[in-house]
Amino acid sequence: MSEKRPLILITNDDGDDAKGIRVLTKLMMQLGDVVVVSPDGPRSGQSNALTVYKPIRYKKLEEREGLARYSSNGTPTDCVKLALNEVLDRKPDLLVAGINHGSNAAINVIYSGTMGAALEGCECSIPSIGFSLCNFHPDADFSEFEPFIVKIAKQVLENGLPEGVCLNVNAPESNIKGVRVCRQCKGYWSQEFAPAVDPRGKSYYWLTGYFVNHEPDSKDTDEWALEHGYISVVPTKIDLTAHEYLKKLSAIMEKI
Repeated sequence: MSEKRPLILITNDDGDDAKGIRVLTKLMMQLGDVVVVSPDGPRSGQSNALTVYKPIRYKKLEEREGLARYSSNGTPTDCVKLALNEVLDRKPDLLVAGINHGSNAAINVIYSGTMGAALEGCECSIPSIGFSLCNFHPDADFSEFEPFIVKIAKQVLENGLPEGVCLNVNAPESNIKGVRVCRQCKGYWSQEFAPAVDPRGKSYYWLTGYFVNHEPDSKDTDEWALEHGYISVVPTKIDLTAHEYLKKLSAIMEKI
């Protein structure tokens, strides 16, 4: 690895064999030296989860000029921690997670292992981006999204991000019109489980459901952008404090 080129750390939540991370690796090698530390299998829905009840392991998969790839049995957040504490000899200039197979817009951001990794990088003061395509297919076509990924990553490398802020970037499946900076849409998942019964008469459940958009007519949200053919870029914060409620809550608590 050259200290003259930017160092870019990559991870994901779809596993080291996913097409999305292979494409992202190829793209980031245009901008700097790349180190990939990714889960050894799918870890979707892991959010910021950490592995605490079993040992975490990692192994080298590949090393060549400008690229080193590692695989871990941990979560996406574990992978970031491993990279920063055990794998890398210097702090990355950029962390990118993805490309996720499926949307991480709206409320999905809090469940996403992709964004969990980006938030972990953000917490460590590394400019961080999560990239997702609204296509769950293992062989999804990322070609329309690819030039935008390079441009967005390049801008973040050059300009940085505010402390405590990362980017949640989602793209429609095809016919991309451009990029919109927007806010997270309000909504929730409904009818989230499909019940079934196994041959022994025991009940079990598959996660399913559909997204309910609370503000379908609001043109400043990520869901509106995606539905209308735009890449959504949402600046996402680590700080979960409801700052607008602090003063009122303080007045209420003074009565206790």
